[in-house]
Amino acid sequence: MSAPLYVSSYTSPTEIQFINNLTSPPTVLHISKPTGEITVAKNEGDSDQYATFGQSVPGILGIMRLRIGKYVIVITKSEKVGLIKGHVVYKMTDFEFISLRDGAMRDKDELTYLSLLKQHIKTGPMYFSYTWDLTNSMQRQRGRQDGSIWKRADERFFWNRFAQSELIEYSKTNSDADQFILPVIFGYVNLTKTSINNVPLTFGLISRRSRFRAGTRYFSRGIDQQGNVSNFNETEQLIVLETQGQETYSFVQTRGSVPVYWAEINNLRYKPKLRIFDTAFETARVHFDQQKSIYGTNYCVNLVNQKGHELPVKSAYETTIKLLNDPEVIYLYFDFHHECRGMKWHRVQVLIDRLVEIGADKMDWFQSVDDPEKLVSVPKKLQNGIVRTNCMDCLDRTNVVQSMLAGWTLQKILVDAKVTPFGGRWEDDAEFELLFRNVWADNADAISNAYSGTGALKTDFTRTGKRTKKGALNDLANSVERYARNNFFDGPRQDAYDLFLGNHHPDEVSDPPFRDHRPLLIQSMPFISYGAVLMIGAALFLPRANDAKLSIRLFIGIWLVFLGYSLYFISMHGLAYVNWPRLVPLDYVSEQEVVHPGTGTIKGWVMSEKSKIESKIRGLEEGKKRTE
Repeated sequence: MSAPLYVSSYTSPTEIQFINNLTSPPTVLHISKPTGEITVAKNEGDSDQYATFGQSVPGILGIMRLRIGKYVIVITKSEKVGLIKGHVVYKMTDFEFISLRDGAMRDKDELTYLSLLKQHIKTGPMYFSYTWDLTNSMQRQRGRQDGSIWKRADERFFWNRFAQSELIEYSKTNSDADQFILPVIFGYVNLTKTSINNVPLTFGLISRRSRFRAGTRYFSRGIDQQGNVSNFNETEQLIVLETQGQETYSFVQTRGSVPVYWAEINNLRYKPKLRIFDTAFETARVHFDQQKSIYGTNYCVNLVNQKGHELPVKSAYETTIKLLNDPEVIYLYFDFHHECRGMKWHRVQVLIDRLVEIGADKMDWFQSVDDPEKLVSVPKKLQNGIVRTNCMDCLDRTNVVQSMLAGWTLQKILVDAKVTPFGGRWEDDAEFELLFRNVWADNADAISNAYSGTGALKTDFTRTGKRTKKGALNDLANSVERYARNNFFDGPRQDAYDLFLGNHHPDEVSDPPFRDHRPLLIQSMPFISYGAVLMIGAALFLPRANDAKLSIRLFIGIWLVFLGYSLYFISMHGLAYVNWPRLVPLDYVSEQEVVHPGTGTIKGWVMSEKSKIESKIRGLEEGKKRTE
């Protein structure tokens, strides 16, 4: 099926119009200015008028209301990623915001909101298909072939669900609006036509990021009261054999933050302060009940360290699992750094052997065969369990383990499909092995960039099967960049997540959130540091008289004192200099009094028994409590 052609017209001063020329007669979406009222109707007249004055666009990402106006977000460019069973998958590459208000924008906060949204959409890898449900795995798509794609979409991975909410609400009274609702996933998609042992096939990898409890590395950890965990991703590996009947194999894994109430609190230290608030027994039960209903038995692989900084997270997780006492939630601990010390990451095979010992090899995979006569896909095998992997961030160690587990399962699938002979190895096909490793490494980078702001660590092993010195140096550079980003740049990134996903509603906020309420002393210290460095540099490198050595030394000494004191002050009040999110209060607070840019003075990283993780940061501005 060819892509729907939406033609948007800007000729009318009273509305924006989108026409779908693939329907007969063409269907037109009208969005009124400035209210954003939606109507959809069949166009019985001449549709060429729209094409004359408009432009062809791939689709509508959504409609967003900000502080003083509404905007239609239009996908203006996309590129083809590949084909899956004849269905085209696209990656969004460009977009445009169309304001429903006339006149120039002069509201500073509105412009900040727009900047956050644009940066989020620009950097977020988003994918869509007009005819294939990217939000659901192959197995979940069984029996979900009727109705519009958005109605069949998995709510967890329908990334633009909030942005589409007005169209969705209107579609309840007019089903013609369904054709303009385009589900988008946030994550990674790679679909490549290749071959193994001269057998043609499509190799695919799809990662879907959950929109629930989504955010950045240090501002989104653990679990919420609805059972959602941070950085939850579902990754599906696909093999589609290009044979008569087109046989399809799918293997799904998940990753997600340790399901307890915990946080790492940024304070400018390289390792933030770790706090475990509660074992979250009841919410963990909600989480795993949901996981079991979707995936079956959960094999929970925990990769955090059993010593030092990470030990409390390990202990809290194990306490939760013991309290659950659920035979369908099977816990397996693997000390990755200890077992694979000396860069011997091939020893992850030890973990796979242990998974086999506890029965994980019996969870199988999904397998189906297309019936060309009945035009249906007939399931032959179902995946009845899932390996849920986590480390502290669910990034680097998790990536290594998931890629090796995927390779181990791929071997069993290819032998079962008689693509690889019994006793042979798929790795013997050097060209396919290179493809496999690079696709998994690119997937690791995509998930890591979304959460930490940098590419993944340890990808040299994923790409080559070996740990290299160059890879170690690259990991060092990424670690330094992560430190800078997570302390000084992630606040706006978290705000962008909360804004796009509907966790913050600008039109409901009376007090603009982007003002810096910190006392002047707090705000001035970085500038004193910059000024001191500038003055010391000037004294050292600018020309001066030969008889001015004593005064220059005194001058430098004074500015060194200013520099030393300002840096000491910043280090002692590190929490006040972290770039915190402004829009949605974090569900934890500080152990000591600090000063937050958006709310003024903040006291007490203490959680009440009643509110637990739902508690809001309550600030004190000029010494008085003010609820954000």
